[in-house]
Amino acid sequence: MTAGIAMVSFLALPSEFTLYDFGTDKLVKNWHLYICVSMVVWAGLVIGFTTEYYTSNAYSPVQDVADSCRTGAATNVIFGLALGYKSVIIPIFSIAIAIYVSFSMAAMYGIAMAALGMLSTISTGLAIDAYGPISDNAGGIAEMAGMSHKIREEQML
Repeated sequence: MTAGIAMVSFLALPSEFTLYDFGTDKLVKNWHLYICVSMVVWAGLVIGFTTEYYTSNAYSPVQDVADSCRTGAATNVIFGLALGYKSVIIPIFSIAIAIYVSFSMAAMYGIAMAALGMLSTISTGLAIDAYGPISDNAGGIAEMAGMSHKIREEQML
């Protein structure tokens, strides 16, 4: 994705142009916009890894929440709430840094380009989030209908 953003930034955009930035003119170069977009793509990757860490049962945060259930429901709720608050620190800072850098580079246009950078990964996220449940539901329907396991194997292809 970073290489694609570089190609579009350096081939399709002018090398420099002027933006009106709250009463002053701001000179923006194509590499400024490249940084705005690619930084947000990498921030999205950081957010994805952070989400995986705090929501997967393979890592200690989820295991610790499960262990807190042994002492009672109140402990579980308090521990889960505290962990939820803790889990958003890295995403908030990564988004805040991306917004700050984007605004510094290209004013509000940089933030708009950063938003497009975040949207560039939405197709992959939607495909992952939509295909899995749909495929699983179809497999469940086939199983409940008494169809053979061969149907489920063909569905995976």
